[in-house]
Amino acid sequence: MLVKSAGDRGGPAAVALGFTMGTEPIVTIAVPSYQQGRYLEDALTSIVQLDLPVELFVADAGSTDGSAEVIRKWANRITSWRSYPDGGQSAAVNECIAKGRAPYVCWLNSDDRFLPGGLIHLIEALERNSSWPAAYGQAWNVSEGSTKTWPVRVEPFDAHRLALRCIICQPASLIRREAWEAVGGLDEHLHMAMDYDLWWRLYHKFGPLGFVEAPIAINRQHLSNKTVSRRREHYAEAIKVVRRHYGRVPVKWRLAQPYAVWFKRLVAQWKKRRLANQSPLSPGSPIRQRDNANRPTFG
Repeated sequence: MLVKSAGDRGGPAAVALGFTMGTEPIVTIAVPSYQQGRYLEDALTSIVQLDLPVELFVADAGSTDGSAEVIRKWANRITSWRSYPDGGQSAAVNECIAKGRAPYVCWLNSDDRFLPGGLIHLIEALERNSSWPAAYGQAWNVSEGSTKTWPVRVEPFDAHRLALRCIICQPASLIRREAWEAVGGLDEHLHMAMDYDLWWRLYHKFGPLGFVEAPIAINRQHLSNKTVSRRREHYAEAIKVVRRHYGRVPVKWRLAQPYAVWFKRLVAQWKKRRLANQSPLSPGSPIRQRDNANRPTFG
């Protein structure tokens, strides 16, 4: 079992918002992680580069892939971290946010990252719109091992549209602590669609969430991602969530299931086999692509 603590920081972006070194944290950020050491460095770097007075809590579930070593590198910028088995992603996020005191909260999965200045857009929007329980913005998908990038399909809040699909990208969201605590945080019985459930509960208690037309985060797509590797479970849990909060399941969910579950699962399996059979130096390999591709720069 590993448990560590450290201090807090602020930077130039914080000064632009009226915060200075020594200012109380404005955002509590939770980073749940398990066996994601190869991505964790990017996630933590993106948080530090926000240059905001944040309190950062990392909950690693006992990874054996070198994650603890990555975390130790950032120990002086992490408020608290630990590495031991836990009750899953939802429980880890709840645990981290409960330790904090900042007025805004969010979580960043260890395979995602913030864009520079991203959270500032959401903080400013929430400061201007006191009725919003949370705000969310735009995000980009980045496909591991290729040059492919594409925007996440987000849109202004509408309950009917939310019943058809999740129109909010979780890493591009920020929630008021008082709203988070009022609805009890994440449902720890959910392991796939916990964010989708949270948006519904915030909406039912406080009203529409606010949309900000600004880039906030990067959503990494890879074969070990839960929404890819456990697509059938994710889809089934999302259907339960929409039935619980909307009262019925729109027919779109049933019509889209063959594509969203079966076809995409076959594609993911094909990609996994292709990557396993590639030579590290072949033209299409992830290593060669990383060396040669002119990928977009997100900061």
